[in-house]
Amino acid sequence: MKNGKLFLVTLTFIVLGTLLSSAQKNTIDPDIKKLDRYFSNARVQWEVPGMAIGIIRNNQVVLLKGYGVADVRNGKNVDGDTRFAVASNTKAFTATALGMLIDEGLLNWDDKVTDHLPWFRLYDPYVTYNLTIRDMLSHRSGLKTFSGDLIWYGSNHSREEIVRRAAFLKPHHGFREVYGYSNILYLAAGLIVEQLSGMSWDDFIKTRLFLPLQMTNSNTSTTDLDLNGNTSMPHNDTDSGIIAINYLNWDNIAPAGSINSSASDMLKWLQFQLSMGTVNGNALIKESTLRETWEQQITLKVSAFSQKKFPSTHFRGYGLGWSLMDYKGRKVISHSGGYDGFISYSAFIPEENLGYVILTNKNSSLFVPLSYTILDAFLGGEQNDWSTNYFDLIEKSRKQEEEQKAKIAGERVSGTSPSLPAEKYCGKYTSEIYGSASVEYVSGQLLLSFDNTPIFHGTLNHWHFDTYTIVFPSVSSLPEGTVNFSINREAKVTGMVIDVPNPDFDFTELDFIKAQ
Repeated sequence: MKNGKLFLVTLTFIVLGTLLSSAQKNTIDPDIKKLDRYFSNARVQWEVPGMAIGIIRNNQVVLLKGYGVADVRNGKNVDGDTRFAVASNTKAFTATALGMLIDEGLLNWDDKVTDHLPWFRLYDPYVTYNLTIRDMLSHRSGLKTFSGDLIWYGSNHSREEIVRRAAFLKPHHGFREVYGYSNILYLAAGLIVEQLSGMSWDDFIKTRLFLPLQMTNSNTSTTDLDLNGNTSMPHNDTDSGIIAINYLNWDNIAPAGSINSSASDMLKWLQFQLSMGTVNGNALIKESTLRETWEQQITLKVSAFSQKKFPSTHFRGYGLGWSLMDYKGRKVISHSGGYDGFISYSAFIPEENLGYVILTNKNSSLFVPLSYTILDAFLGGEQNDWSTNYFDLIEKSRKQEEEQKAKIAGERVSGTSPSLPAEKYCGKYTSEIYGSASVEYVSGQLLLSFDNTPIFHGTLNHWHFDTYTIVFPSVSSLPEGTVNFSINREAKVTGMVIDVPNPDFDFTELDFIKAQ
């Protein structure tokens, strides 16, 4: 009997503790006006032209506001309905679309990709015939992060052509071994949506998600944007200041990143997640199916920097279209999006019935400190001036990059000449992965152009030996790069390697061979 009483007492304390713990959640009432001021000051500090922030809690919008301008040329203000490119936030829409088709009995997460795209190929027959939809959506194919992105970026390759060219990408990791973020495999996932639904990916997203969620400010293509309406322009930093730049069409990679939306609409999307896939009481997707997209499929390392900066974060991972981590004892489900001149971030914490979105119109890391500021405000505990701390880190990193550039410039060997006359470098260069590029000699200058990507063209300027520098004027976000020509013993150019140092595109993997 004593043991029985002890069990009952212990159980009582466990239940009471659980109830108290539950009661303690969602009791923090942040000062929204203070948050608002912080956001406004941070935008100025980070020199971001405009941004929109929305926060939803307990099914209520607690903040929806625009800051700064949508276009530095006309000073048009940002508000909660201003459209921004949300880029890779699109991935969760694609994963959800597949989940809806799973509910209809048309596929399963662990179906082989070739079950639905029989022509699909990757670098190895085993990987080709064993890669599942789950593998594809969780970035565990063995490809390195962003591999093959130059196939689609700014190119006229069709969606199917891009996926077919992925067969030539070389692995960087073992199959299912390491996380390697792949836009192209999300494009393939979108093709499966088209194959099974009988409609384009764009129409599926519009009719099955945008329409029932009443996301009236959202679309899947820059061709549907009204640039004279409530739409933000993208911006970049230049030596002469911040400038507005043109939109780049992402239709050929749409399922991975083409959605344009507003803070108000993205809150509707987050509310849909927090409501377990229901809208006005109607279930668009089963709760169990939606929850599967939130479950960790592959682990990411928590870096030493993160361990020091965020001691309450013990895990990071990726689900199906969502990034995952813990923070102050809560599971945070999120995704970021990077587009030329736009950076965005959306997140939700189911335990707290909390969601938020941050949209900015410049390539900036501002969303990071603002995200942690929101989390701290609603979860409590230690509060930090994240904006100032991160701004200082970014400035330090920028100075290190400038020092590295100066070091590279100092490695130039002066007084050298090309091995061959300029005309000998001219001709067609072919990459299995990408297609062809051309080198021409016009008015005393060597010119390089990617035949399927009009924005990649520029003048080659001799650096040393058979290495030239290249700048792509139409892509202001890319730095100066180099083009190194290979010469064989017969004094013929055999190929070229292009290297443009940047975090998004690996030009070196294209491996251009010169037609003889």
